[in-house]
Amino acid sequence: MEKDAKIYVAGHKGLAGSAIMLRLRELAYENIVMRTHKELDLTSQADVEEFFEKENPEYVFLAAAKVGGILANTTYKAEFIYDNIMIGGNVIHSAHKYGVKKLLNLGSSCIYPKLAPQPMKEDYLLTGTLEPTNEP
Repeated sequence: MEKDAKIYVAGHKGLAGSAIMLRLRELAYENIVMRTHKELDLTSQADVEEFFEKENPEYVFLAAAKVGGILANTTYKAEFIYDNIMIGGNVIHSAHKYGVKKLLNLGSSCIYPKLAPQPMKEDYLLTGTLEPTNEP
């Protein structure tokens, strides 16, 4: 990426997004666009399209998601998966529609098998029964 490239980090306040922000700043990228959930509802296709049309980012890091702990995951299964599908679908669609050069979509960290050998290798993902609290 060029140092002056316009970069959008979705989920910049979360665990992964804040790490991406830190690294981009360490590498002297300064043209970074961020929006909080209050400023931009990524589950709204119209809002996401309006944002992409106005900001026209060249690169997108998609680290945004609806997250919660074990209780939230088991209590609101449908709501979590629905919101996360909408976030992904809207951002990926708008990135394509508005000519983003490259998009990095982070997958869930909860796609590992319940009994994955440790230390876990990438090859182990989706090779067995998932942790029940993360099934959705």
